[in-house]
This record gives sequence, structure tokens and C-alpha cells, in this order.
Amino acid sequence: MNEIQLLTWVRGPGLNIAIGVFLLGTIWRLFEIYSLGRKQDIAAARARAGASGWHTIFRRSLPAPGLMQRSPISYVGGYIFHVGLAIVVFLFAPHIMLVQGLTGLSWPGLPSPVIDGVTVITLAAMLVMLFDRINRPVKRFLSTFEDYATWALTFLPLLTGYLAVKHLLLPYTAMLAVHILSVELLLIVLPFCKLFHAVTVFGSRWYNGNINGRRGVPV
Repeated sequence: MNEIQLLTWVRGPGLNIAIGVFLLGTIWRLFEIYSLGRKQDIAAARARAGASGWHTIFRRSLPAPGLMQRSPISYVGGYIFHVGLAIVVFLFAPHIMLVQGLTGLSWPGLPSPVIDGVTVITLAAMLVMLFDRINRPVKRFLSTFEDYATWALTFLPLLTGYLAVKHLLLPYTAMLAVHILSVELLLIVLPFCKLFHAVTVFGSRWYNGNINGRRGVPV
């Protein structure tokens, strides 16, 4: 299979397979979560300011008191990585065109130089966070193979996309095919690993905050 054939496959059948697995996997995981059910809470609700699902969503998006001083790389790097990734995924013109082709939805994007700069900053933040994880004994002890694998699965689409845009390392057609393959691999794996928090993060925060909010406990 030459470069053009590979690119044709990943942009056609490969993309369809990846999206299909992602959607089915996401539906299955959500079904598992919501089918667990919940016992009826018959205790009287205790109202308290700041104790609710919405407050929890906001509060959990901020570092807990003191943790910014103890682990600044985790928080600063984490914010840079997540915001940067969101910008690259949702505000890069070719990505918007892909979504438009699949769903008909479209929105304004950012200029390519801005996306390039955000990509480089995001990649640098991810590398710094990886080195911090490896160099800190406690973080290294708590890290599993899945942690490093999910890091790589997230890092590769950013890296290969940047290399493709800049026509580096491989011919453009080949690097674009590698980039799309890395994205498809991420889509296939995402519903079945820790990366699924991208789907459940705000819902789970609201749920936990709502439960504790009935008890008058802000979390």
C-alpha cells in the first residue's frame, strides 16, 4: 500500500471504523454508568451556600488550597495542556471543515500561526508534565502503564499534526496519513481507558456535588 492508498483508506474506511467504535464504546460506557442506579435519598435536604452540583463543577476546576504551591507543574501544565488541546482540536480550520463534512456544523477558526504557537506550547507542557511524573518518586510510583499509554495516545496526534502542517520528517501525504491514524487510534481507545473522563468529567462533578449538596456539604 503506497502513501496515497494509505491516506485514502484512513480518510475513508479507517475513519468510519474509528468513529463507529468510539460512538458504540461511549454509548456502552454511559449505559454501564447510568444503569448502576442510585438508592432513593429519603433524608431531608440541607441547604447551604456553595453546596450544589454547579458549584462543584466550578470549584473542582480550580486547584485546592495549598496544592498549587506543592505541585505547580501538575496544575499549570494541566491547564495549559487541556486548554491548548481544546483550541487545536476545535478551532483549527481543517478540523472544523472535517466536522462540517460529517455533521454540517461549522464555526469560525483561528489563524494558522496562532494554532501553530498553541500546538508548540501544548506539546511543551505535556513533555514537562511527563518529566515531572518520571522524576517525582511518588508520582512515578503511582503511575501505571495506562498513564503513560494515554499520554502517548494524546501526544502523538498533536505531534504528527504539527509535523504534517510543517512538512517535516515524512512527505506530507505520508505524515498526514500517520496523523489521521493516530487520531483514529485515540478515538478507538478513548471509551475504554482513563481518557473517557473527557466525556464524563463535568457530569460526574455535577453528580457528586448534587449528592453532597443535599447533605449541605460543599465538595
